[in-house]
Amino acid sequence: MDPMERLLAERACERLIIDFVHRLDLGEPSSVAELFTEDGVWQWPEDGRLVKGRDALRAYFGCRPADRLSRRMMSNILVTVVSPDAAEAISYFTTYRVDGYDGGVVPAGPPVQVGHYEDTFHRAGVAWLLASRTLHLPFGGATPRANPPLP
Repeated sequence: MDPMERLLAERACERLIIDFVHRLDLGEPSSVAELFTEDGVWQWPEDGRLVKGRDALRAYFGCRPADRLSRRMMSNILVTVVSPDAAEAISYFTTYRVDGYDGGVVPAGPPVQVGHYEDTFHRAGVAWLLASRTLHLPFGGATPRANPPLP
């Protein structure tokens, strides 16, 4: 690959990483399935979760609670193009999240997750898609309620 092709491939993969979290936080969570290949995989080995294929991904991400408010911050995104049609990436994430959100400002608390993703990408025609996304979560906790019920 020439340097410009490599740069464009890296940018397309970086864009997928960011688009994934934007769709989860600000869009329709089930739509992240469209960012994967038809047989794409999302997994969390430490928890035993493995989701394969767009239909399963759509169902998995689409079942998030309707009253969940989340914001993810991505950083340290490093994409490595391994061939004209394949790339890999590692990126760090921090997740702030509450359930029971019904509007307004939620008092800031610590993040509920800090970890990293390992991704593989395949080029499908002119577009790049996620082939696999693996979650590694060394820091995690329960999702708090935004408006805990009174005792």
